[in-house]
Amino acid sequence: MFPLGIWPYIIGGLIIGVGVSFVYILTGIHSTQSSLFSTTMSYFSKIPYFQRKTYLDSREWRLYFAAGVILGAVIYTLTVSPDGWWTTSVQPWRLVIGGLLVGFGTRLSSGCTSGHGISGIASLSTTSLFAVITFILFGIISAQIVTFLGVVP
Repeated sequence: MFPLGIWPYIIGGLIIGVGVSFVYILTGIHSTQSSLFSTTMSYFSKIPYFQRKTYLDSREWRLYFAAGVILGAVIYTLTVSPDGWWTTSVQPWRLVIGGLLVGFGTRLSSGCTSGHGISGIASLSTTSLFAVITFILFGIISAQIVTFLGVVP
């Protein structure tokens, strides 16, 4: 269940929790990826949804946040990762379709799994609790269907 032992997962979870808490304490804003997308769209789209004050006021630091996520992945890859840059055997077309489905689900549920699962539940949001339960339930159902159909990466 824990191929690297339990400690890397505990340490990673603590780092994520401290990081999210740090951003929330300093700004009062949840540091989630779906809000990052909406904020970034405020640069390009004139649709009123993307021009809300919340997005306009927080878009600069969210770009730094996104750059930090990308830079962290690059640093990990260059220093620790034994597998190099590309570590999946999943075909690119499946990744694209999966990405589109995740994007649709994120908009449908008003947030992403990390946003609801980390920030939402930490702020005792019942909406986030139900969203996480739904994510897990449909993840299990989808995995069972894919396995039943014999689909492999």
